[in-house]
Amino acid sequence: MEVYQIKVFLEVAKHLSFTEATKSLNLTQPGVSAKIKCLEAELGIPLFHRLGRKIQLTEAGQFLFQAGPRLIETENQLLQGIQDIKKRIGGTLRIGCSPAIAEGWLSDILFKYRKQYPDIQLQCNSFNSAKLLYQAITDSQIDLGISEINFEGIPELFTTTIGSIQYALFLSSQHPLAKHNWLSLKALRNHPWVLPPPNFSNRLVLETRLVELDLSLDDFPLIETVDTVGLMRNYILDENYLSFASSLEFKLECQSGLLISIPLQEFALPSDIFLLSRTPLNPLGETDSASFDQRSQSNSPAQAFTEFVQSLSIQSNHLTQENTLGVNIPSQPRSMSLQSPTFLHSAPSHRPETLILSIGVQNSTIAVITAGLIMQRLSLLEHFLPKQGRYSTTQYQIRWCNFPTGAPILDGLQSGQLDIGILGDYPLLLSAAHRDDITNKAGPTRLVSFVSVNPDGSCNALVVPTGSKFRRVEDLQGRSIAVPFNSLAHGRVLRLLQTTNLLTDVQLTFPEHIDPTQLLDQPIQLADGYAHFAPFHNIACGKGRFRYLLDNELENLPSFYGVAVSQVLADQHPEIVIAYLRALAGAQYWYDTTPGALPLISQWTDLEADIISLFGCSYLGNQSRRFFSEMTIHSDWLDLHIARLSLIPDHEYLQKIDLENWIQAEFLQYINALI
Repeated sequence: MEVYQIKVFLEVAKHLSFTEATKSLNLTQPGVSAKIKCLEAELGIPLFHRLGRKIQLTEAGQFLFQAGPRLIETENQLLQGIQDIKKRIGGTLRIGCSPAIAEGWLSDILFKYRKQYPDIQLQCNSFNSAKLLYQAITDSQIDLGISEINFEGIPELFTTTIGSIQYALFLSSQHPLAKHNWLSLKALRNHPWVLPPPNFSNRLVLETRLVELDLSLDDFPLIETVDTVGLMRNYILDENYLSFASSLEFKLECQSGLLISIPLQEFALPSDIFLLSRTPLNPLGETDSASFDQRSQSNSPAQAFTEFVQSLSIQSNHLTQENTLGVNIPSQPRSMSLQSPTFLHSAPSHRPETLILSIGVQNSTIAVITAGLIMQRLSLLEHFLPKQGRYSTTQYQIRWCNFPTGAPILDGLQSGQLDIGILGDYPLLLSAAHRDDITNKAGPTRLVSFVSVNPDGSCNALVVPTGSKFRRVEDLQGRSIAVPFNSLAHGRVLRLLQTTNLLTDVQLTFPEHIDPTQLLDQPIQLADGYAHFAPFHNIACGKGRFRYLLDNELENLPSFYGVAVSQVLADQHPEIVIAYLRALAGAQYWYDTTPGALPLISQWTDLEADIISLFGCSYLGNQSRRFFSEMTIHSDWLDLHIARLSLIPDHEYLQKIDLENWIQAEFLQYINALI
């Protein structure tokens, strides 16, 4: 018995007519009659009563008429299953991308994909603009698109991040600027440039970033626009032009030594590569290779390609481990990228509304260089500040206010002159406390993140002149200690004197308007001992003019720096707080992953690299480190500090700090979800 015979029977039974059945079956009447007779012979029972030209179903015919459709449905399911399998193990995958993606990032991936899926035919089409790529996807000319431009927000498309690229400056190896390790766009405005046309991805990336820096290509008077990479190469080699491109271009020229790439401060972080599709593609997520192999056998070519690409990136995922000090120190740092320009990008309109953002930083304190100095130099905050929605007509004015210690930052937060402040543990807690004798015009602050941590408190120290007769902390009884007022070191020396019962027997002096480096380098002795935070005591002792007192470790309490923001900013502009924390995370990622960071920061700060290296980086290996980048807020450490400080006279009010209300960890939770 054949399934087709059942189909013929069902058509005849449906119409109770051989003639009508021929129309839908595309058979002759004798052919239909022959199929029915053959089926009845195989079953050994008649299916129709023949009454002249009329027919009726027999009992067996009635049964087959009811049960037969299930057999047809089963056949259809089997055939569809076979077709699905044929599509999965073969077929054609059409991919569209920019020329740079096709020649650089994608070629190696396609080679590996072919090896795993040899029965899938691949077609790769190159498009010079995001608009052409968009049209190709929506017109079903391609199955998947790969782009350096973000298509998120386009209703017809689904966007998935699948990789990253780095943008840089490209120039001839003989160019006078070739000796530099880092350069800034702002310093290159008067040099001749060669760039692709406006519709090319690289050009759009550059133009978008310039807008964030209050610049435009109009500020670069010497620009040549050419249509091909070959022409760009000629201008660079023959005429000493500069060019802006991604790490995917000029690979052969750089390998041969004809061209070199120099990192740009404004593009210190990588940018994303996006996968585009008309239908949602399930992300692979956190999975092992075994489950990937199993799932990939049941996927369409497009889905299999998506998971294949994501599985490659999962192999290099960055994990976080916890050390014995209880601090989350990245064994490999989290990924952090610059936001790519969107497909909906348009020329910026006039923005009449100005929002002034005042930030208090301590750029000479190495433990917080990521929260101010690096963020400033790399122009990261300008990049992450919100520009959509209610901020679409906002122009930002950022005021970076640099101070040698935390006291003026504390005053600025309390007076409302600062919106964000970077403070060490003691002034950080003071910003949260309410005192009846101090007027706080701006209201309380909010703690939104840590910046760095020093788990054993070794960032603070007591030092004395090299020729001093004092050896121990107890030797300072009846003597004086100079310390920056309301600084992290001030809190540390108060706790130390409380522990040694010297609080009333040692005079604390607070020299004003003196740079800490100058204070520690003074030929005239201002006090018997000096309490300070790193790197100033490190510098002073390194120069040989000072030495450390013994028993500096009498109080082994973790130390830390944090980000305090005004309650007004946190409540009215939470998007700006998030932008600052994203910029902080980006600065920490750059510092922790860029070997060239140390000499560059040394140049910015005029500090030696070994002093800066006290702030730990993953690429420094097992070198001794005192500080670690850490944004997670340790509330237990805050409790410890409050408990110790509240024992000191005039500090009882610290017990009234409502940590649950002061700490706003939801900002960090949002940042962690983005990274």
